[in-house]
Amino acid sequence: MLRCCCPYHLSIVTYPITLLRHEMQSLTCVCRYRGIELEALLDLNQADLIQLFPARIRRRFKRGLPKKYSVLLKKLRKAKKEAPMHEKPDVVKTHLRNMVILPEMIGSVVGVYNGKSYVSVEIKDVQAEMVGTYLAEYSITYKPVKHGRPGIGATASSKFVPLK
Repeated sequence: MLRCCCPYHLSIVTYPITLLRHEMQSLTCVCRYRGIELEALLDLNQADLIQLFPARIRRRFKRGLPKKYSVLLKKLRKAKKEAPMHEKPDVVKTHLRNMVILPEMIGSVVGVYNGKSYVSVEIKDVQAEMVGTYLAEYSITYKPVKHGRPGIGATASSKFVPLK
């Protein structure tokens, strides 16, 4: 079995080994958002794009976005434009955790503030599922608990834990 050449689908899609070489080269994975390819998403106007989003995001766009969101988009466009060919653009830092990821943000790197530091979020083109989500979903604000041994005073049974 051969796997799809797309790194996102390496473990998901498999093909029989009997494919001819020219069939294998033309075999490319097309990532979609709600059934629409990424190239088509980039060509959609804002009204059509908003209709693809969930209700909460549709309502937000309908009520209008403040200027700070358009400023972030301008900075992302500028960073992508100034980046050398086949290189990642510079990180654009922001506190706007509630910014919705739009198709034009694909290929950008955003530093999302988590309350202590900036977490780099790379908006990849192979993950079309990132479109329509918030930046905050990729920048965790707490440190997950790593449970160890109980300390002194944790419970009544911890009296018998050696103090070493």
